[in-house]
Amino acid sequence: MKFFVDTADIDMIRDLDAKGMVDGVTTNPSIIAKSGRDFIEVIKEICDIVDGPVSAEVTATEAEGMIVEGKKLAEIAPNVAIKVPLTWDGLTACRALTRDGHMVNVTLCFSANQALLAAKAGATFVSPFVGRIDDMAYDGMDLIAEIKQIYDNYPALETEILVASVRTINHVRQAALIGADVATVPPQVLQSLAKHPLTDAGLEAFLADWQKTGQSI
Repeated sequence: MKFFVDTADIDMIRDLDAKGMVDGVTTNPSIIAKSGRDFIEVIKEICDIVDGPVSAEVTATEAEGMIVEGKKLAEIAPNVAIKVPLTWDGLTACRALTRDGHMVNVTLCFSANQALLAAKAGATFVSPFVGRIDDMAYDGMDLIAEIKQIYDNYPALETEILVASVRTINHVRQAALIGADVATVPPQVLQSLAKHPLTDAGLEAFLADWQKTGQSI
């Protein structure tokens, strides 16, 4: 499973990329706004660091505007994935932009039916929001399993499942077990994947035993 990092924190992206943990990056207007920087400038800088897809979201709500904005975003760098919402206008824009050879990430997916429509429209990625579904007292990972089954039923559908709104390490584990293509993960969740109390206890014991020997390497 590929890891995308869900952040606009340049230093964090550099650090995780150096560790080989970044296959791509996802952003949205809210994330960019928190950085306090120019939108285009931030996307360009991220694209210069990361070889994989970098999702940049349109703000228009009508198809024509999305297409115009999407083409402008695609000019930033060849690895920009244009992010559009899962609406009829978004699907129309997705179809037009993918036909022009651009990567498109269809976001704000909350049902298997929506994911099927995104794939039919030629989306490169579809982003189901598991955390927000959990907030509604449903299991967001059930949706990932449903989408995976539907896509597997029809090999002609080439859209990748990009698990979004990831909040816990269990979301990541379950996504990998189901066979999702990508999980876009906040940096703090990605870093938490390496943590385990038994690892810490084992390391502490090894170091204590080594110290007793009085040796050095």
